[in-house]
Amino acid sequence: MMTEKNEQFMRVALKEAQKAYKHGEVPVGAVIVYNDAVVSQAYNRPIHLKDPTAHAEILAIRKACRKVGNYRLIDAVLYTTLEPCIMCAGAILQARIKHVVYGAEDPKNGAVESLYQLFNDKRFNHTVEITGGVLKESCAEILHRFFWEKRIISRSASTG
Repeated sequence: MMTEKNEQFMRVALKEAQKAYKHGEVPVGAVIVYNDAVVSQAYNRPIHLKDPTAHAEILAIRKACRKVGNYRLIDAVLYTTLEPCIMCAGAILQARIKHVVYGAEDPKNGAVESLYQLFNDKRFNHTVEITGGVLKESCAEILHRFFWEKRIISRSASTG
C-alpha cells in the first residue's frame, strides 16, 4: 500500500521535474503531502529566479508553510525526484518534516544517504524517516537526458 502511495506522489514530483526541464532548469521536482493530500509542489528554479536557494524542495517547503500557516511541517512527507543536497536537508530538518521519499541518488551532492547521512546524525533534535529509490529509473532518466543534451549543445557550440 505504501509503495503505491509513494509511486503516486513521486509521479506528481516527476511532473514538476518535467516543468523544470522545459524551462532549462535542472529537472528536479518536489511535493509535500499531509494526510495523503498534496499541499504544495514545486520544481527547480534557481536560474529563472536568480536565487541559488530556489531548489524544488525549498520552494515546496516555503509554499507548504504558507498554506498551513506554520513554519513547522511536523507530519508532512516530502517527495523529491533527487536525493536532497545539504541545503535542502537542512531546511527539511528545520521544518521538522517527518519523512522524505526520493527517487534518484545523488552521489556528488546527496546529503541523505549517498555522500552524507545528515538524517542519521543523532546530534540533531529531529529525525527524518527516509525512503529512497522510488521510481528511481524515471527520476534518473530525466536528469541523464537533461545533462546529455547540455553536453551535446555545449560540444556543438564549441565546434561551431
